[in-house]
Amino acid sequence: MLIAVCSLKGSPGVTTLATALGARWPGQENPIVVEVDPAGGDLMARFRLPDTPGLVSLAAAARGRSGADPNLLVQHTQRLPGGLRVVLGPVGAEQARAALTVLASGPSSPLRRATDQPETTVIADCGRVDPDSPAFPIIRSADAMLLVARPHDDELAHVALKLQAAQQWSRRPCFVLVGDGYPTAEVSQALRIPVMGRVPRDDKGAAVLGGQGTGRRGPDKSALGRAAARIALNLYAHGHQPTGNGARAPHLRLAVPGEPVSGAALQPLGPQTRNGATP
Repeated sequence: MLIAVCSLKGSPGVTTLATALGARWPGQENPIVVEVDPAGGDLMARFRLPDTPGLVSLAAAARGRSGADPNLLVQHTQRLPGGLRVVLGPVGAEQARAALTVLASGPSSPLRRATDQPETTVIADCGRVDPDSPAFPIIRSADAMLLVARPHDDELAHVALKLQAAQQWSRRPCFVLVGDGYPTAEVSQALRIPVMGRVPRDDKGAAVLGGQGTGRRGPDKSALGRAAARIALNLYAHGHQPTGNGARAPHLRLAVPGEPVSGAALQPLGPQTRNGATP
């Protein structure tokens, strides 16, 4: 299963969510988090890891005869302290975009080929999606796309403007709201957007996932980790549902049901509910 995690504006915590999903993935499977953000990766600096293997070495290998090897992605992973496998993106945007151009040039990316293998899940941290993002082929080939946004006026306005286009990027577009702001139900009703879940602002939990935590407090003990576990379980259940005759699994379970529409307009939400952070 290939899961693309991205945003439409700002930095609402795409890398943190992608890492949290990988760290709290259910079952025995150890997923792979791949930094394919065209603006550059964060995990290398956060964990003080070497720059290779990573996305750049993966792109170099993909140019050669080994490019069609379904195990190629695994060969370019490193492990975070908790054991999560990651493919590190380069810090610089120029290197990141060059590597992504190579990885997206073939009929299928190494990420897609890896997930075509049994019991393999790849979580792609695609960063902020711009019109010319070289990560688009990865997003379009994903089995599910999570659009991450803070439930604030400015970010939701951008969501409304780009909603019609975003619904063409993926067969399974879903939103994840991050932090305080408008209640989940109100966002879903106003924008008519399917919302999979909500992640609280949890600085301590984010610090643990970013390698800055102290003591024995792991991601399973934090509010962020618990919220990510619920989303991961939903995605896992979707990816492991039996299907017949090559059909895809049913739609993902959403926190608030809603039918996607074309060009939904954002209507002002009541200020009296703006601080209702509970879904």
